[in-house]
Amino acid sequence: MILRSLCNGLELLKLDKVQMMLSAGIKYFPPPKNYDHIEIPERQRLKVFDKVPQYPSNIKPPKMQKRLRYMRGPETLHNTLQLKQYGVVARGGGRLRHEHFEMIRLQVARRLNQKIMFAIWRVDPPWQPVTKKGQGQRMGGGKGAIDHYCTPIKCDRIIFEVGGKCDYAEVYNMLRIIAERLPFKAEPVSQEVMEKQAADEKWREENNSNKFSMKYLIQNNMQGCSKHLSKYDNLWYGKYL
Repeated sequence: MILRSLCNGLELLKLDKVQMMLSAGIKYFPPPKNYDHIEIPERQRLKVFDKVPQYPSNIKPPKMQKRLRYMRGPETLHNTLQLKQYGVVARGGGRLRHEHFEMIRLQVARRLNQKIMFAIWRVDPPWQPVTKKGQGQRMGGGKGAIDHYCTPIKCDRIIFEVGGKCDYAEVYNMLRIIAERLPFKAEPVSQEVMEKQAADEKWREENNSNKFSMKYLIQNNMQGCSKHLSKYDNLWYGKYL
């Protein structure tokens, strides 16, 4: 009897018709960025650099030593974005040849929307001579002839910048392809990315609970490590090669 009464009560509560009400919510989209302050220059593409620097007719092209100090350590001058937008930054030292400059220029020319974007160089054209001897020559005979010219690059150096009325997502793929083809480690960055990286590095230095950092070990000569280190390790504490 109890089960029968429960079943009868459930049948009375059953609805014959179900009415569906569709309602649309209000979505919030942030307003688009304002690019009214950005002016597009007359030349939007990157400048073509000479493969060989121009010298006066009465001057013989000089030869030069390797001077690896031009590629070691951090860049202290050209390490920020002038346009405060987007670019490619070097994360290691190396040399840029004329082929690398042409690769960057052609990639930017193919993928850049010249109506709303432009690009500028942040490095000098090839100027440092690199000598090389022919294959199969014996030792001696003086320094070899100039083979090509290059531009030495330090870590944190801005290679080129892209600006205009565009978002970071629009130029990220182009910057990533160029960064992967460079002869040293590089990455695409924006002004927000660089500010976040600087803030994270500062936070890690201030909140490091391990006092035995590389700087502490080198300064206190722990385990006699000074005899295995170079002068650059004592200068930058193992951060830069």
